[in-house]
Amino acid sequence: MIAEFIGTLTIVIAAWTWRTDRRSWMKKLGIAALGTVILQGILGGITVLELLPPAVSTAHAIVGQTFFCIAVAIALFTGRRFVQDEPRTARDSRRPSLIALTNLSVFIVFVQLALGGMFRHKGMSWEPHVINAALVTFILIWTSVRVLSYYSEIEGLRRPAILVLSLVIVQLCLGFMSFLTKVVWGAQAVQPTPLMVSSTVAHTAVGALLLASTVVLAIQTRRHLAVLDEHAVRTGARRPVTA
Repeated sequence: MIAEFIGTLTIVIAAWTWRTDRRSWMKKLGIAALGTVILQGILGGITVLELLPPAVSTAHAIVGQTFFCIAVAIALFTGRRFVQDEPRTARDSRRPSLIALTNLSVFIVFVQLALGGMFRHKGMSWEPHVINAALVTFILIWTSVRVLSYYSEIEGLRRPAILVLSLVIVQLCLGFMSFLTKVVWGAQAVQPTPLMVSSTVAHTAVGALLLASTVVLAIQTRRHLAVLDEHAVRTGARRPVTA
C-alpha cells in the first residue's frame, strides 16, 4: 500500500512538472522519477517471486535509493530559494576541485550502498562493505571539511556539508551496531533478532539520507562555485566551468 501511494504521488509529480515547469530538464527529471518507480515495482515483484535473489534484491535497493535522490532533487529544484534567489557565487582554484570531490562522494556512497545490499542479501561477504566504509568516511570527511574551511559563509554549501558530516558519524555507529548484531552475535541465529532488524533498518535508512545529502551538496556546489582551470590560473583569466 505504501509503494502504491508513492507511485501515485510520483505520477502526480511527473504530470504536474510536465505541465507547469518551463525548464525542459525538470520535465525530464519528473519522467525519470516515474521511470524509476515503475522499475522499482518490477524489481520488487521479481524479488518476491524469486525469493530474494541477491542480484535482483540489490538492484531493487539501488533503484529505490536512486528514486529517493531524484525526489530530493526535484524538491530542491522547485524550492522557493532555488528558483527565486540569486545564488551567492565563489571561485575554486584548488585541486581536486570541490565539484570533483562532491561527485566522487556521490559515486562512492552509491558503491557502498550496492556492497551493503549484496552483503545484506547474502550475495557476498562483509569484508568489501567494511573496507569501502573506511574509504567512504575519508572522502566524505575530506569533502565536508573543504566546504566548511573555505565556503562556510555560503549557506547553500554549509548546511548540507554539516549534515553530511553529522550523518557520517551516526552511520558509523549504526554500521558498527549492525556488524555486531549480524556478524558477531547473530552468526548462528536461526531467525533475525529484533536488535539485528532494527539496527540494519536504521543503518539502511541513514545510508539513504547520507546519499541524498551528498547529492544535494553536489548540486549546490555546481550552483555556487565556478572552477578556475589550469590555463586560467597561469594567465590570470577567469573562465568559469559552472556557476
